[in-house]
Amino acid sequence: MHAAEESSSSDKEALERLYAVLAGDDSQDRACDAIPERACTSVPANFFLNLLNGVCTKLAEQLVSPGLTLPWLLTAIGVPASMVGFLSPIKQVGALLPQLFVAARIRQLARRKWVWLGAGVFQSFCLLLMIPAVLLLSDWAAGLTVLGLLTLFSIASGAGSVSFQDVMGKTIPKGRRGRLLANRAAFGGVLTLAAGLGLRFFLNEEGNAGHYILLLGTAALLWMVAACLFAAIREVPGEQQGGRNAIEEAGKGMTLVRQVNGYRKYLSARAALTSVEVAMPLFVLHAYQRVSEGMSALAVFIVSVGLASILSSPFWGKLSDQTARRVMIQAGGMGVIAGFLALILGWLGPEQLSVYSYAPVFFLLGIAEAGARLGRKTYLVDAAPTEERPLYVAFANSAIGLVALVLGGLGILADLLTPASALVAFIVLAFLGLLLSYVMPEADRMVDDR
Repeated sequence: MHAAEESSSSDKEALERLYAVLAGDDSQDRACDAIPERACTSVPANFFLNLLNGVCTKLAEQLVSPGLTLPWLLTAIGVPASMVGFLSPIKQVGALLPQLFVAARIRQLARRKWVWLGAGVFQSFCLLLMIPAVLLLSDWAAGLTVLGLLTLFSIASGAGSVSFQDVMGKTIPKGRRGRLLANRAAFGGVLTLAAGLGLRFFLNEEGNAGHYILLLGTAALLWMVAACLFAAIREVPGEQQGGRNAIEEAGKGMTLVRQVNGYRKYLSARAALTSVEVAMPLFVLHAYQRVSEGMSALAVFIVSVGLASILSSPFWGKLSDQTARRVMIQAGGMGVIAGFLALILGWLGPEQLSVYSYAPVFFLLGIAEAGARLGRKTYLVDAAPTEERPLYVAFANSAIGLVALVLGGLGILADLLTPASALVAFIVLAFLGLLLSYVMPEADRMVDDR
């Protein structure tokens, strides 16, 4: 009995030390800012459960990314560019727009982690259903079915996102959240890199349906594992009063937009920077016309995005805990650079352009996308008042969902004109996001900027 207690104590000390390294926290003098006091002692365990959950989801997201893998798959089976261009926007719309309708219901739950559990399991089944769609249906029918399943997948993701940010706000102290998000992305990036290298060296050049089924099946399994990990997080019961229906939530959100100037500036900057988060299918269309190496090219691009996540996430995480606003500024700048580099490479003939020549474009875009996503998440979680955080998050996400739907029109532009013309529009929007992020206040002054 005594030996078991000593072993348990030793394991706890090791967990504390590892937590201190990854989170930059002194476990002997932990500051549990903005979380319930009862949750303070569970911070290291919750940190690692959240981290492992993120590793699974980040790898799954890259294996069947609406920005990279799914566009490549649908382009390979002949789905039109106008449909492919809507993959990332549909992911954003489905994930963001419905959040206003679920935030109030989530608010009525004492423990909100169960919402993420249900969402994760549902997302796993959506991915499994994409397999027969790709195998059995024609190009148009397969494209529409995948878009439909991706919409359902994304709606579940949206409900999970509100739950995730609220649970993170209750279980992880302020000043450690950016590093948690960065570690999730970085470790997920390491596994993505390994998966991409496996695809590059162990599968044939052209690939076949079995390879895409393997990606979809593996991602579905990862979502199941991630759901179990999130369910194990130790979440203390929260307030259940104050929930409003969707109309009341929308009205309250519009009041925030009118009264809180800093929140309005944040929404404007995030709207423009959404272009960075949804633009990857446009780059895939551009690359697919110029690099014809099948599965081999896709594997190289997956490696590029994974490497970008590994190298940039620690930097973005540390910087976002200091100033998430600067992360958003720099992410916009990286997006502009990626767009210009793609256009320059597009002027080269096919005989001059290899997959390795184009890989830096996806590397830069991966850095920009990671920064835009991490920066805007950390900014809002840190800026929003604790009791009203679900409203701030849900209203912002629902509003940006509409913007993402409009940005899906860039795929139509690529279909009617050329992918290069859509990239020009992307560069303009990314630069606008940079400028708008520059003029918005720091997170700790957002609510006071009226």
